[in-house]
Amino acid sequence: MINLAIQLMATQLNQHLRRTYDLSEDVVIVSNLLDVDGSVAPNTHNKLVIFLTNVEKDSVSAGAGRSQSFGEWTVQRSAAVNFNLYVMLTANFTGNNYAEALKFLSSTIGYFQRNPLFNHQTAPDMDRRIEKLILDIENLSIQDLSNLWSSLGGKYMPSILYRVRMITFDSDEITGRQPVVTTPRPSVGRD
Repeated sequence: MINLAIQLMATQLNQHLRRTYDLSEDVVIVSNLLDVDGSVAPNTHNKLVIFLTNVEKDSVSAGAGRSQSFGEWTVQRSAAVNFNLYVMLTANFTGNNYAEALKFLSSTIGYFQRNPLFNHQTAPDMDRRIEKLILDIENLSIQDLSNLWSSLGGKYMPSILYRVRMITFDSDEITGRQPVVTTPRPSVGRD
């Protein structure tokens, strides 16, 4: 579901940017910024690149396992687990296109400021397994930002980091099955 959440963000942002700037092609792509060997990933030049930087379990909204009765049996299912995704949007525009990088990054910030929540009403094409996505800008100190870019293996580019809350993994796997125990009813009027 991580891929579906990030792809939804990219699709929604692409639609906005295409309408705003009358673009004929998508400017937002889901991709690593750099390949494993450290070279710039292909097809990321002059694009707004969206990629995952971290996944974090949301301990605040931890749920309990669920039980459901089916006739004479009760079925136990594992608890759903909520995650926060840390997603970076980087304007990978070089040379004379630096102003374009800032323009697209500004438009991105404005779009997600006006649309911080995606649900089935605001994004009808959202996968049914995702209930909602809530976007928050994640503020980083200069040192934290430097550390992040160092760990990514690149040099700083205009970018913004969002925490995307409420990614729920619900395996729906059955973890146990028990017979329903009932107490016998006393018989009335029997000898």
